[in-house]
Amino acid sequence: MIDKHKKIPSLSSNSVRLGVLLAIVGGFLDAYTFISRDGVFANAQTGNIVLFAVKVANGEWKDSFLYIFPIVAFILGVLVSEIVKIPYIRQVLHSYRRSILILECMVLIVVGILPSGVPNIVVTVSISFVSSLQISTFNKLDKWAYNSTMTTGNLRTATQAAYAAFIEHNPEARKQFKEFFWIILSFLSGALTGTLTTIHIGNQSIWIASGFLVIALVLYHRDRGYIKSPIALK
Repeated sequence: MIDKHKKIPSLSSNSVRLGVLLAIVGGFLDAYTFISRDGVFANAQTGNIVLFAVKVANGEWKDSFLYIFPIVAFILGVLVSEIVKIPYIRQVLHSYRRSILILECMVLIVVGILPSGVPNIVVTVSISFVSSLQISTFNKLDKWAYNSTMTTGNLRTATQAAYAAFIEHNPEARKQFKEFFWIILSFLSGALTGTLTTIHIGNQSIWIASGFLVIALVLYHRDRGYIKSPIALK
């Protein structure tokens, strides 16, 4: 007999399952824009700032502007993610995290529909904006800070946790290492998938990333109680 009151593991905004899905999307989008959109990163603004500085130093002023717009879009995304946390706006949206997932998914679907003649800057700016929303809204893995669209900080955290787990025999650090290992592996898998599908499918391959967001959105809806499972309806 099924216990109706048994607590089902939640796909909260801090859950590892959600983190894995978002990390796959993060790796995918960086590979997608780098390969198909002028070598510009959608998520890694550190890379864009360095490349901007290189272009400026070489006197390539026209090319340097390719890196400014994604950086500005990223900043705007951070600001929007803060604005939606204002109490009365949160109340209107009911779940601002759900709204962010829906917006990101919709933007990626539209990007895949755009004709090939659309300037690359339109695509990179759009993706940088929604990536910024994602990184600003979903920034906790369990109880630890993490990044779903870049992996440098995650790699550092995983390495520190591995040391504490296997050298100092810290059980909490072992759990942290395991969770961050899956995030890093997911980001790598997303980048590999993004590379291969962009090469062989083209611009529409971005719909694969939106598919992962749909999965995340459905699970988020279900586990937050917006969608009733068959068990709950009995």
